[in-house]
Amino acid sequence: MTTRTATSIGLIAILLWSMLALFTAATGTIPPFQLNAMTFLIGGLVGVGSWIVRPQGLKALRQKPVVWALGIGGLFGYHALYFAALRWAPPAESGLINYLWPLLIVLFSSLLPGEHLRRAHILGALLGFAGVITLIAGRGAFDARAEYMPGYVCAFVAAFVWAGYSVLSRRFGQVPTDAVAGFCLMTSLLSLVCHLAFETTVWPETTTQWLALLALGLGPVGAAFYVWDIGMKRGDIRFLGVASYATPVLSTLLLVVAGYAEPTLTLALACGLIVAGALVATLTPKRNVPA
Repeated sequence: MTTRTATSIGLIAILLWSMLALFTAATGTIPPFQLNAMTFLIGGLVGVGSWIVRPQGLKALRQKPVVWALGIGGLFGYHALYFAALRWAPPAESGLINYLWPLLIVLFSSLLPGEHLRRAHILGALLGFAGVITLIAGRGAFDARAEYMPGYVCAFVAAFVWAGYSVLSRRFGQVPTDAVAGFCLMTSLLSLVCHLAFETTVWPETTTQWLALLALGLGPVGAAFYVWDIGMKRGDIRFLGVASYATPVLSTLLLVVAGYAEPTLTLALACGLIVAGALVATLTPKRNVPA
């Protein structure tokens, strides 16, 4: 598989994650950890189902403890921290802090063997982050009261957890993507434990809510993690990091189309900044050509 192909596959994750807010809104009032448990179960079964025609995929679960720690820590750890941030702090500020992770992916990638960080990547990531700031700031004034500090800290740590998981996946490039199915199933189990401990069960009430739940598990909380794994291990990790800033903008655009949000000038400006960031990140330095 070429780098370009793997990068294209990784971009599918960004498109799928842009549907996360839309599908989540359509599921109703299911508590976060319950929703996590149900959707990650579906996401895990997506991988397990493929083993019917590819029995060798089951062997991917035979991994060292450090691989399991990375996978479960990345998937469950990130979502647990992010849910805590949303519970203890306003979503606008939490989302902004959390969206440091694409920039962190770009910066952390310089620590990988054979990878070199260029100014174009840093500038592109900063433009993308500016787009997210513009998008979230347009939703209203920030509230930075001290009682929200635990939530802000959780959002900040979550950004490092996801960036670390994504970049370190490259260091374990020999681990088959089939192993992600095991990570999803363990994340589902741990989310179930948290749900039983902290939440009250709420089941979907309509067919639309059940279909949204199924779509969430098949796409943004299912297939997305498999294609992201391929992109991180074999694709252009720095470009994928910059391109990830398109997620909140695409998500907002889908909410506008579905009638959950209104189109604004702020949204257009955020789109422009993020597109500019992605274009800058693709710039390659000029090389001296011998006469």
